[in-house]
Amino acid sequence: MSREIEIKLALPDAATGRRLLRAAGFRVSKRRVLEVNTLFDTAEGALRGGARMVRVREAGGKGLLTYKGPQATGKYKDREELEVGVTDPRRLSEILERLDFMPAFRYEKYRTEYGREHEKGVATVDETPIGVWLELEGAAGWIDRSAVRLGFSESDYSTASYYGLYVAYCREHGVPVTHMTFGDAQAPIPKLSS
Repeated sequence: MSREIEIKLALPDAATGRRLLRAAGFRVSKRRVLEVNTLFDTAEGALRGGARMVRVREAGGKGLLTYKGPQATGKYKDREELEVGVTDPRRLSEILERLDFMPAFRYEKYRTEYGREHEKGVATVDETPIGVWLELEGAAGWIDRSAVRLGFSESDYSTASYYGLYVAYCREHGVPVTHMTFGDAQAPIPKLSS
């Protein structure tokens, strides 16, 4: 089974993330690109209610369909993750809508991927409308070693999703929960039935 094991670490800005990664021997493996992500769900919220997710991502002219299962309890975000590349993410979104899945949440981020030679883990700097995050994804031991190498401790780990971080941000700032995008025109999130 394919697993996603990751954490997020808050950064003051992208420049700090790039500096920390370079100093720890990480190098850019994929250049900065805008990712446009749309989470789909039924009108009743069946996926979110079951702690599952279906996402269509468009980045750099490529598409990706992702399924994520329920998250295991622990210090890492650890869950099943299945992904497949798609040639036409917009058409795929249309197909999902025809199958009665609706866009439930849209979020954008600028992502730069980093790696260290001879290591399997991936570090990313994610610039979002609500702040900058460093993600470490890989085996649990690699995550812990990399976090320490970058100057972080377990108390800095976050296992929140971008949706969860966005909702918390909106509550903290007294703004309505819409979509986490860089554009000025943000449509409200469709209400899902209970």
